[in-house]
Amino acid sequence: MVCGGFACSRNALCALNVVYVLVGLLLIGVAAWGKSFGIVSSIHVIGGVIAVGVFLLLIAIVGLIGAINHHQVMLFFYMVILGLVFIFQFGVSCSCLALNRSRQERLFSATWNMLSNATRSEIETKLNCCGLLNNTSDPVAIHAFQTDYGDCPAICKTVVAKGHLPSCPKCGEKMLKHSDEALKILGGVGLFFSFTEVLGVWLAMRYRNQKDPRANPSAFL
Repeated sequence: MVCGGFACSRNALCALNVVYVLVGLLLIGVAAWGKSFGIVSSIHVIGGVIAVGVFLLLIAIVGLIGAINHHQVMLFFYMVILGLVFIFQFGVSCSCLALNRSRQERLFSATWNMLSNATRSEIETKLNCCGLLNNTSDPVAIHAFQTDYGDCPAICKTVVAKGHLPSCPKCGEKMLKHSDEALKILGGVGLFFSFTEVLGVWLAMRYRNQKDPRANPSAFL
């Protein structure tokens, strides 16, 4: 049996869709981890990654069933939808990699200013930090940071290091590190595997037009 045969194409398509299932779960898991840090959920591109992961997971299941049964209709929709997922995933992955630190800071600052005092306190308690960022010369922003720090309920304010006053890390620094790691992983994994989806479309098209040797020889494709 040559590699271009019916059985080889079917097995290759099944194996590729198993990989897509794993990639879909990985994208969903890492994106959910990225959203777990309160305000980090304001980066809407992470929500887009979750959507890509869910669609990839569903279409991979359809592709598996279609490949096992050589189902013409399912394979057709598989090719069309996988092509659309490729376009969307490629765009979202590039957005993840293009979202640098300064843009993330602007997003966090805009979202932080819209939060209520209760929500800010909840985030500060959860992350054990105080305030967002204090890397600005704007007097209004500095005063806002000092107010946040003064009202901060985090445990770190009550912990005194030997010979030092209580000091808490900034919430912005913690969230930026967390979001930067998540965006790099999501962007890199998504971009790499988006190109394999082109292979999946080509393989499904090729497999769909092959004759099943177990089928009735007089039957249509």
